[in-house]
Amino acid sequence: MNDRTTSHDRVLTQRHAEGWMFLIEAARDLRTTGAIAPSGKSLARLLTDPVRAQAPHPLAVLEAGAGTGPVTRALIPQLSRGSRLDIVEANPRFAARLQDLVTAHPHLTATSAQVNVHQTYVEQLDTDQRYDVIVSGLPLTNFTPVQVERIMARYMELLHPGGTLTYFAYLGTRKARALTASRAEGRRHAAVDEIMATYQRAYATGRWTVWANLPPAYVWHLRRPLVSADQLEPQSVEARR
Repeated sequence: MNDRTTSHDRVLTQRHAEGWMFLIEAARDLRTTGAIAPSGKSLARLLTDPVRAQAPHPLAVLEAGAGTGPVTRALIPQLSRGSRLDIVEANPRFAARLQDLVTAHPHLTATSAQVNVHQTYVEQLDTDQRYDVIVSGLPLTNFTPVQVERIMARYMELLHPGGTLTYFAYLGTRKARALTASRAEGRRHAAVDEIMATYQRAYATGRWTVWANLPPAYVWHLRRPLVSADQLEPQSVEARR
């Protein structure tokens, strides 16, 4: 068995282990884990495209809700010399796995990029840093409208003017919940969809469908405009009523 085959086997073993870990955490709390499987390669690539497009310039990047790290693994090789990546993950078991991933990654030694794992919620991240790109893996459709408003406002606050937020949403979740969930759950999901639609109308620069993912998903890119902070927030759902 050659070194290449051994390396390939290690990667497969790691992915199987992470898949099982993701399922276990989803069983514990599907609302915050948000899926039954880690993000696939096609989804990770679209989420990280804004980082790839700005290479080789040094960038400040934030990844929120990194899970077991499939998007992190796509991000790290795109970091140019002098870049910074802050990874935010509230789940302590996922955060520990991410710290192991960062510690062992060979690209970081070669580029001297600064990467830090923060076990916290993005709304509670204590930083003065502003980011060129934010990559969100948070399951926003699983949260309350108030939580989503806070998270999206925090994202816009953390972005440099002209910076890009990327995030994904699974296809068909609202229709599926309409068939299986309570009326209150349906109203919650509809309210979250409306909040996200408001941000999409104001800031979206593109949307792509990733069929090669489990389940299929949309990827959105939103850009913070080059305006003052008090002009940023779209009018909230409550304010429009």
